[in-house]
Amino acid sequence: MTYQAATGGLLPDSAATPVRAEERSAVIDLDAIRHNVRHLAAVASPAKVMAVVKADAYGHGAVHVARAALGAGASWLGVAHISEALALRAAGIEAPLLAWLHTPDSNFAAAVAAGIDIGCSGWELGRIVAAAREQERPARIHLKVDTGLGRNGATLDAWDSLVGEAMEHQDQGLLRVVGIFSHLAVADEPERPETDEQLAAFRQILAIAQDAGVDPEVRHLANTPATLSRPDTHFDLVRVGLGLYGLSPFEGQSPAELGLRPAMTVRTVVSHCKDVPAGQGVSYGLNYRTDGVSTLGLIPLGYADGVPRIATGGPVRVEGVNYPVVGRIAMDQMVIDLGPRNVTAGGPSILGAEAVLFGDGADGGPTADDWARAAGTNNYEIVTRISPRVPRRYLNEEPFAGDERP
Repeated sequence: MTYQAATGGLLPDSAATPVRAEERSAVIDLDAIRHNVRHLAAVASPAKVMAVVKADAYGHGAVHVARAALGAGASWLGVAHISEALALRAAGIEAPLLAWLHTPDSNFAAAVAAGIDIGCSGWELGRIVAAAREQERPARIHLKVDTGLGRNGATLDAWDSLVGEAMEHQDQGLLRVVGIFSHLAVADEPERPETDEQLAAFRQILAIAQDAGVDPEVRHLANTPATLSRPDTHFDLVRVGLGLYGLSPFEGQSPAELGLRPAMTVRTVVSHCKDVPAGQGVSYGLNYRTDGVSTLGLIPLGYADGVPRIATGGPVRVEGVNYPVVGRIAMDQMVIDLGPRNVTAGGPSILGAEAVLFGDGADGGPTADDWARAAGTNNYEIVTRISPRVPRRYLNEEPFAGDERP
């Protein structure tokens, strides 16, 4: 039997050749994930690594990435929502797992029952304690403080009170304060002083917690940029998101310069190729017209697939050449101008040729950063927005110790 990645099914050997490539796919190299984890772990040592797999692992596939990251040495997993954490538990992943973004409707009882660590900024504490009573099981919490980012986390003024209340519940056996954490605002701009200010505030709140009797397993502050540039922020654990996927958090520094390997390649095949006259308008609004007789290639990906509608000019690599997208990007498709090829009279057509939107940048190929510049955004957004309509295909998958599958 032969595994068919496009469907996840098994084909009889008699039907296995040839296996067609997917019309479009996001190809995830799990060896790149493993490489990045090992590299970041070496940078952060002796601190441990939390692999952040929120948002379906930044679009890469949370279960596959979590397994690869744990196999490569990550000690923890991190997600935003409890629902994301429960999905990982349902997949058989039992590693320490933190979820930190909640609403009053979040399922704290399910989190406690599944042994999921819960981030707590203050208002959640009563609900977490109620869930612990309901489940007859102590909750595991990480107290979060806002050291300057201005999002969730207890204020510095409220910290003493939160710590005291949490310790009362810990003394009652209802919870365990497993961690203390905060999040940095401008670590991707190393020259800015606010990181020093946040670090000083974090050290201050740690001292207050220690005086109150808190003995956390992990103190964590560093994200990917701080992991790479600020060893004084590492403490016991670093939370790596972007770097896990091989992307650079720093303007002007490539992944290769940071020792990282991009894991995702988004590719498709050219779906149409035709000659057009000079002045031919392209796509909605006809904002682009050909300078002369030319050949247009149709790329069957659009904003429904997660390609930013605004990113006209983004590169597509076909047969070793990067072509900018011309005209507006539509819901399902976009166009590249190949110059005059005269395919009508037998010139070179690219119909059916592979078209790569972004990948690892090898040999001058396009990258997520190229598309980020075209869209006026960051590389985080480019990879996370690739939609489920683009099938994920995994390279270099290995057996996972927690798997119960045959």
